[in-house]
Amino acid sequence: MNSFMKIAKDCASYGASHKEGGPFGAVITDKEGNIIAQGNNLVLKNNDPTAHAEVTVIREACKKLGTYDLSGYILYTSCEPCPMCLSAIIWANIKEVYYACTREDAGKIGFRDDVIYEYLEGQQKDLIQLKQIDREECITLFEEYKKMQNTIY
Repeated sequence: MNSFMKIAKDCASYGASHKEGGPFGAVITDKEGNIIAQGNNLVLKNNDPTAHAEVTVIREACKKLGTYDLSGYILYTSCEPCPMCLSAIIWANIKEVYYACTREDAGKIGFRDDVIYEYLEGQQKDLIQLKQIDREECITLFEEYKKMQNTIY
């Protein structure tokens, strides 16, 4: 077994056995194999539906490294990332991800990743009501930010 996946598995086992969250663990390393962050799902412990293992270790790695850009780092996770985690991975610029179990495996034990994937594919329309309002009143924030960005960066 890959040594980093073993750590992800051990983190997942710890989190699940201590009722901190589902059986999910993750590890972020640099290209030299140094562990930057490791952890498990903390959804139940923190009462935070976003505290998935991947998000937890991305937060920890970013804090430790003092950056939001994890380009060049590698993520190992005990399960195929859900849509939220996949988005966080992409936002963090992590390009290399290794996972063990599949989203189908997660579905078999009660996790609903597939419903979210189906929504993103245009199915499951009743999953959420997403409606746009008040764009005219809020778009000025975007315009002001763009102006600030030109002077900051």
